[in-house]
Amino acid sequence: MDPELLKRITARRAELDELEKQLAKELADVRAERDELAVAERVLERVSEQLADERASARPAPGQVGGRAVMLIPHRAPDVEEAMLPPDYQRILAAVRQAAGPVMARQVGDALRIDISVRSRLEPLRGKLVRLADRGWLRKLPDGRFTTRL
Repeated sequence: MDPELLKRITARRAELDELEKQLAKELADVRAERDELAVAERVLERVSEQLADERASARPAPGQVGGRAVMLIPHRAPDVEEAMLPPDYQRILAAVRQAAGPVMARQVGDALRIDISVRSRLEPLRGKLVRLADRGWLRKLPDGRFTTRL
């Protein structure tokens, strides 16, 4: 055999062996990065689900007024959904919405099946209607009737 040819073959084999090592290292780096991305994707999905669950179950936190716990009613804003209101307030909004036009507190009480003949039951409802109007959820007309906001 030709020693020159044998030398060239050996040199080429060494080059290919080195290239194989480099490619194996790059392949290992690519696989490691893909694994990291897969983990990051799973973490992102999990965190997104948790945030969605937290947003769905978000309720106003009770506050303290005069040593008594009260439910805080948020001001109406584009990022505040009606579902964030306490259930009583959601029912009041629904009753006002279902009415044919502006309603008095008594009419809302009738719709909610509250005994409106007893003033002590009607006044807390009126207070809730006023609170919803003050926070922008309803509109209070000068004659004392309430209607939904547009």
